Amino acid sequence: MGFLAAIIIGGLAGWLAEKVMKSDMGLLMNIILGVVGAIVLSFILQISGLGSGAGASFSWEYLLTGFVGACLLIFIARLFRR
Repeated sequence: MGFLAAIIIGGLAGWLAEKVMKSDMGLLMNIILGVVGAIVLSFILQISGLGSGAGASFSWEYLLTGFVGACLLIFIARLFRR
């Protein structure tokens, strides 16, 4: 995936996760959560044999993976804050 596309889709995935998880973060953190969430969840899915790796410039799979991964990261961060 192209660098610019990863930032845009990662930002969108992070923003969606922020709204669903009712957290308050800025644009930069949304991008980071979306991109890192996609990387982490893709790695987990590939290890388990379920992932295929998104390679196109825009991929619904990457958006969904980034969203779920970002939600997972927000959930884990909340566990450590308590």
